[in-house]
Amino acid sequence: MQKIIILDFGSQTTQLIGRRIRELDTFCEILPYNKFPQDDPDIIGVILSGSPYSVYDPEAFRVDLSQFRGRYPILGICYGAQYMSHTLGGRVEPAPSREYGRQNLTSIDLNNPLFQGFEMGSQVWMSHGDTITALPEGFKTIASTETVHYAAYQAEGEPLWGVQFHPEVFHSSQGSLLLKNFVVDICGSHQDWSAASFVETTVNELRQQLGNDRVILGLSGGVDSSVAAVLISRAIGDRLTCIFVDHGMLRKNEFTQVMEDYKVLGLNVLGIDASSKFFNDLAGVTEPEQKRKIIGRDFIEVFNAEAKKIFNSQSSNSKCRWLAQGTIYPDRIESLNITGKVIKSHHNVGGLPKEMNLQLCEPLKWLFKDEVRRVGRQLGMPEHLITRHPFPGPGLAVRILGDITPEKVHILQEADDIFIRGLREYKVKLSGDEARRVLAAGVPIQQANNSSTEEIEVSLYDQIWQAGVILLSAVRSVGVMGDERTYEHPVALRAVTSTDAMTADWAHLPYDFMARVSNDIINHVRGVNRVCYDISSKPPATIEWE
Repeated sequence: MQKIIILDFGSQTTQLIGRRIRELDTFCEILPYNKFPQDDPDIIGVILSGSPYSVYDPEAFRVDLSQFRGRYPILGICYGAQYMSHTLGGRVEPAPSREYGRQNLTSIDLNNPLFQGFEMGSQVWMSHGDTITALPEGFKTIASTETVHYAAYQAEGEPLWGVQFHPEVFHSSQGSLLLKNFVVDICGSHQDWSAASFVETTVNELRQQLGNDRVILGLSGGVDSSVAAVLISRAIGDRLTCIFVDHGMLRKNEFTQVMEDYKVLGLNVLGIDASSKFFNDLAGVTEPEQKRKIIGRDFIEVFNAEAKKIFNSQSSNSKCRWLAQGTIYPDRIESLNITGKVIKSHHNVGGLPKEMNLQLCEPLKWLFKDEVRRVGRQLGMPEHLITRHPFPGPGLAVRILGDITPEKVHILQEADDIFIRGLREYKVKLSGDEARRVLAAGVPIQQANNSSTEEIEVSLYDQIWQAGVILLSAVRSVGVMGDERTYEHPVALRAVTSTDAMTADWAHLPYDFMARVSNDIINHVRGVNRVCYDISSKPPATIEWE
């Protein structure tokens, strides 16, 4: 299978490069800068990512270009472009001022294959402190802005390009076209990586991998584990047994609704109501990390107990030898930690008894989140399962500040239900960068009446990465209801936009929507008399409060 290799020098947008290439129906792998695979016949091109470092920094990441120069087309982005220029004899110097934000290409070689189809004045996004001040011998400038002369270059007579802007971000209006020119026209991608081809190939591979064995999988109700379950079920049928544990801190009616969804999908699911165990073990605990550890420990105990029943009931003809997980590609990518440390650990159940001797099955391990959703649609899964926001494993326990009780969970479930339903029902029209971002994520949309304006209509829910309500149960505030003084809890609404949850910005929700939700929560949720909105970004804050 054809592939583009993206060498990661630590840029925050490296994963975004990968997603843009996958949108071109082309497979790609993101690897640490010093892990270029030798003798892989499927490689058709190489991309060097950006980096937080200067090429002169003693700790800067460096790579031997001779590993792939002359063998494959190469595109350097930002640091990648500066590094190639510097290494091959050019000059890179600190810019008079940091070049950050939108700029326009005032000069473009429209005959260059990298800029085929571009418009003069095309907007690009810059983000660098250094700049190229001289190119190596035999290199030529192919694009400039008013302040960046060497905005893009090519080695004459050689398929090697560098751009000092970021084509992968939406602010570069024709960035996707540049990547298409490189990946498809220059590297020769057949564009045969798609949701349909992934499903067909993966189902066949799973049948070969799993044979007649049985598989167990821990479901969370989220899109990743759900898509993994449907894929495996399509390959081996009811030899897959899924375990869905209700710890009592799911959203309102979520356990029942998700079980119904799984039934419609034909999955073999064991729904385990273990809420009383979790509430008993959490009684009186207020420290956030301790709450997480208790929930994680109890989940493993419940899951293991059910897994053992399956393990002990297996027949000699069909033994349970596999544990399946919904691990996706971003969970496995090594970024700044080139030492081999993973920046985000797998979300597995952990702690399975050694005597089970289970092997790991991860059918989604090459997919980004938006690709998982496309695969889900290809599998015919219901849209509300596919577009479900990320939800923390400990559930609402990490959204209750203070100790956990069934009464507090009930209050939070009701408030959260009003907020989430409101986000789903409220429609907004988008255009420009926002519209492109939503379309690239595969969100189901409605075209506005005037299609020439490229407007789309989506719900607030689909525009947001993650949303929820936090109950400040350790705080009480004074209020007035029906001429009577109240002394009840405040809640905080949280809604963020993001591409990968590494960074996130608070969502700028419409005032009329906020007023309606606040009014509905206070009027309908007994125990709440004040609604606040969290307008902190990540960093310095986190998405969840605990």
